[in-house]
Amino acid sequence: MLQIPENTGRWYNPLRQMRSAQTDMSRIFDNLRLAAPPEFPLMNIWAGADGAVVTAEIPGVVPEELDIAVHQNTVTLRGNRPAENLPEDAVVHRRERVTGAFARNIILQFRVDGDKARATFRNGVLRLDLPRPESDKPHKITVSRS
Repeated sequence: MLQIPENTGRWYNPLRQMRSAQTDMSRIFDNLRLAAPPEFPLMNIWAGADGAVVTAEIPGVVPEELDIAVHQNTVTLRGNRPAENLPEDAVVHRRERVTGAFARNIILQFRVDGDKARATFRNGVLRLDLPRPESDKPHKITVSRS
């Protein structure tokens, strides 16, 4: 260990200085609350043997302006939530709602029958019913005695 005398009569210990700096930095960063913003829109997804259901909260979005595409096992949801019109002299105290263009891709464990998929919109919640093709559904096989 390198020890250099200082003016105070103590020996300089670089490891102690680094530990002290690390402790100070940890204390600073522990007090910061840096959270990644949630993806928009927030979604719930559940699946069963017949297909999947996706619900997405998208208040403030006009349903006719949504673009929903299905390709094999991928569902893409695109849209735009416009920003609120504020007066020029408005002072914003908090802005938590995400505005602007958005896109979410959902990759399922199975293919989706795009011809039978349905989308409904009610009270700011989009619901996608994504059925599996008959050929892709699991089939039960019974065992017989020979």
